[in-house]
Amino acid sequence: MRLAGRVALVTGAAQGIGLACARLFAQEGAKVVLADVADERGRAEAQRLRDEGLHAVFTRCDVSRKDHVDAAVVEAVTEYGGLDLLVANAGIVHAAPFLELEERDFDRVLAVNLKGVFLAGQAAARQMVRQGRGGAIVNLSSVNAVMAIPDQVPYVVSKGGINQLTRVMALSLAPHAIRVNAVGPGTILTELARGAVLGNAEAERRILSRTPLGRMGEPEEVAKVALFLAGDDSSYMTGQTLYPDGGRLALNYTVPPPR
Repeated sequence: MRLAGRVALVTGAAQGIGLACARLFAQEGAKVVLADVADERGRAEAQRLRDEGLHAVFTRCDVSRKDHVDAAVVEAVTEYGGLDLLVANAGIVHAAPFLELEERDFDRVLAVNLKGVFLAGQAAARQMVRQGRGGAIVNLSSVNAVMAIPDQVPYVVSKGGINQLTRVMALSLAPHAIRVNAVGPGTILTELARGAVLGNAEAERRILSRTPLGRMGEPEEVAKVALFLAGDDSSYMTGQTLYPDGGRLALNYTVPPPR
């Protein structure tokens, strides 16, 4: 039980990587608050965890709104007595060529993906400072913080910002024994990715051609990296981004996908 006795808040926890993190953290002994805008699914997933004998509650949270984020932290404190861990995972995408991208769509993605990480991190860190026992924050970045996709302008920009936000948060919060790191996944088979990629031979070929391990990742594989960064095994790490990407960032050319 690597997280026994700790309280974790996970944003974007109703599905995908966020849900995988919430589940794994709960299995490792944490009391988990699942936060998401998807009320029905989030409540169902929290109930499913409780049915398995784990500690979990759901709270509705739009991370682009400070009042929602503050309320999610209050929920953790009210329900479980404090807050020790944050996984800032909530994120959205919007595809459009650079010349056609609307300002409102750029703002909308940045509000969730980057401002939302700032708001969640600040609210969580303020609570951790009040408690005086330190804590750990894990931000969800992407390989696209370093690489780029032409029609994913605000997403790419937001993830690059998360890497720098992670560093400055880590430096600012180190005196309070709060560690801040990030996870930058490659292509992960979340519900969204499965629908968009699996069954589309060309899309699958493009992804596998730049993934040396020859397969896409699973949400649980990302959750295990988040668990490492949240737990004591990474106690001397802060300001870092780890990339579970199947080797994509190391690749200097494409490779033939397995047949």
